[in-house]
Amino acid sequence: MSRYRTLRLRVPHAAAAVILSVVLLFAGATAGHAHVTVEASSTEAGSWAVLTFKVPTESDTASTTGLRVQLPVDAPLLSAQTQPVPGWEAEVVRSELPEPVTDDHGNTITEAPTEIIWTATGEGLAPSEFGEFKVSVGPLPESGTLHLPAVQVYSDGEEVDWVQQASAGTEADRPAPSIEITPATPDGDQDAAVDAAQPEEAGSQNFLGWASLAVAVLAVLLAGVALLRRPRVRDA
Repeated sequence: MSRYRTLRLRVPHAAAAVILSVVLLFAGATAGHAHVTVEASSTEAGSWAVLTFKVPTESDTASTTGLRVQLPVDAPLLSAQTQPVPGWEAEVVRSELPEPVTDDHGNTITEAPTEIIWTATGEGLAPSEFGEFKVSVGPLPESGTLHLPAVQVYSDGEEVDWVQQASAGTEADRPAPSIEITPATPDGDQDAAVDAAQPEEAGSQNFLGWASLAVAVLAVLLAGVALLRRPRVRDA
């Protein structure tokens, strides 16, 4: 076989190795971001929203059988109503607030929902499965980040705490589900505000996916350029 043929065969093999490395890197990064997350139908201050908690089972041997979500007490959500999930039962825990608050109608509120508990009535979410749990809440706080710490319960007794908050310059290993509250908009612009408001966690995951795809495409292009620029050395 000529040296030209040998070179032509080696370059695609190198490209395949690069592409495989990128794919493995992307798979590892995606798995590392399989957190319990929350999405909101609205993030506008003072509005009502449907919160959707997405819960993936990360264990290879145990199923997810429970989820506990803590609601804030410093800026409490005055109402919480869960949507039925087949195979699960939900409980909204109401507690006395540390300090009374006043609602939009001037009423003094001394207790509010402080925790939501979902418990599987069957086998729960098996390995490689995920579930979605919805709750209608409101009104949302006037500003800031709404942190909703969660505890994921497995069938083998393990409990995973998704309760950490990121500090300056660092990311939390097990971040609490959260949404960023956006300013209230004038009447008539609420639909636009809902469309524009997307959870930060979901946005970062989308960016990660597109960035990884771009790296894979770049690897293929570089391999092709290397092939075209190789000198064609033939046997004498």
